[in-house]
Amino acid sequence: MSRVCEICGKGHIVGNHVETRGKAKYLGGVGTKVTGITRRTFQPNLQTVRSVTATGATKRVRVCTQCIRSGAVKKIVRNVPFKLAEAETAAAVPKKNLKKKA
Repeated sequence: MSRVCEICGKGHIVGNHVETRGKAKYLGGVGTKVTGITRRTFQPNLQTVRSVTATGATKRVRVCTQCIRSGAVKKIVRNVPFKLAEAETAAAVPKKNLKKKA
């Protein structure tokens, strides 16, 4: 299983790790100098999420957090506490006006 988002295909990208020494000019130094550059990889922030497929079945998928936040994948929430579920249903039901008419 590779480190690639199953929705958007985002994978790792390659960049540089720059090693410097010295004191920055705005702090009163003579400036920083580059002493070494090495290659490194930037990995996507992948999460394993249970989601609903188009046929209605549930499946575990590895997706990036941007796809989760954008709503590209429908998450399944399990083990919801009873009080939280009760509060959501109470909020959905409109409350009656209990004030008496004079």
